Amino acid sequence: MQYDSRMLLLLMLVLAAPPASAQAAPPGPIGGGGTASAAMAQDSPLSLFDAVQRGLGHNLSVLLAEQDREKADGTRWVSLSALLPQVHARLGETRQTVNLQSFGFSLPGTPPIIGPFNIFDARVAVSQTVFDLERLNRARADSEAQRASRYVYRNARDLVVAVTAHLYLQSLAASARADAARAQLDTADVLHRQAQSLKQAGLVAGVEVVRAEVRLSTERQRATAAESAFQKSKLELARVIGLPIGQRFAVSPVPFTPAPVLTLEEAEARAQAARPDLKAAQARVQAAELSRRAVSGERMPTVRVAGDYGAIGQTMGGALATFRVAGEVDLPLFQGGRVHGKLLEATAELKKRQAEADDLRASIHYELAETFLDLTSTEEQFRVATRGRELADLQLTQARDRFAAGLVSNIEVVQAQEAVALATEQVIGSLYQFNASKVMLARALGESESSLAVYLGGQR
Repeated sequence: MQYDSRMLLLLMLVLAAPPASAQAAPPGPIGGGGTASAAMAQDSPLSLFDAVQRGLGHNLSVLLAEQDREKADGTRWVSLSALLPQVHARLGETRQTVNLQSFGFSLPGTPPIIGPFNIFDARVAVSQTVFDLERLNRARADSEAQRASRYVYRNARDLVVAVTAHLYLQSLAASARADAARAQLDTADVLHRQAQSLKQAGLVAGVEVVRAEVRLSTERQRATAAESAFQKSKLELARVIGLPIGQRFAVSPVPFTPAPVLTLEEAEARAQAARPDLKAAQARVQAAELSRRAVSGERMPTVRVAGDYGAIGQTMGGALATFRVAGEVDLPLFQGGRVHGKLLEATAELKKRQAEADDLRASIHYELAETFLDLTSTEEQFRVATRGRELADLQLTQARDRFAAGLVSNIEVVQAQEAVALATEQVIGSLYQFNASKVMLARALGESESSLAVYLGGQR
């Protein structure tokens, strides 16, 4: 199938390694879904929309992306706290003695140890950074990283929708193949019995029965393999959307809908404006630029003020009010090349993020161009395959009639059966590819979650 490579890539992203922090390039979603979701009634129908909703609610990739988003929110608050006033209050009472000789005091007639005496101190202290380019730009970089994490979360949801839809379509195709294989098996069984009856009547030779029995055996093998493939596809779907272990369900058909009316230029404009992975890449570029500015800010002076106010004395009742106000300017003079080294690292990181964003913009164009070609060809293939299936059915009917009348051997019937099987596979395969191309279009536009139901004719 021409879509298997791209959809396999999506599925590999779903089974990839865990994502790093929000400041790093986000990998794809992870693993399947948890198995703690509520069970459905056995063999209850599972629509495409139901499968997508369960995937979004239970797939591990979405859950981890959500946690990364919350972690980025926390990182931003930590950065902002360095720019906000720091207020502390303390209350203490001390009873102590002091050795004057340890401080260099040795006076005649004065004992070396004084005390014990009490000290009571209640105080509120405030400190504020007035000017610090490093912390300011670091906080801005973390804000951009937070924004990127939100787009990564949206992209994770978009990817899970696309993978879930693909697996659902695979299950539908596998179900259709299993149904077609069973129908072919029933037809082969009827033809086998017909050949036996004609042989008993002396109208055909024994080789016709043997040939019909070989065909019956072949169709039985095909039916068994098709049923096994169908059950495997359901297991894969259940794993991704997080159904409880052992949950039995039935997939529901997806109505046929034509390809959306959309030009390549319109699609590319929509994708450039809506793709969450592109927006995340752009936010990471901005975060890298601000991180570079933060490193440059380490060369600049910083200004801080601090002060406290409180009461101090030997007892609470005898404490007197005191205060302290201080200003500080810190000017780095020599740091041994540390800032230069960090600046080289930050510049390399910025160039890397810019290259990633540029590559993603180009890949969006080629992805959409390929998808539009697939949409056109697969829709036409489906229409041609549908007509071919009708002709193959007619050919089989005529061959059976000619064989029953003794005009031909059942070689013609076997060939007609094979033509029906091939035509059926072409219908199933082309319909799957056409629907898969619409899934890929929704994914390429960054609209899987919002537009998938429209593209596949489903209802929310």
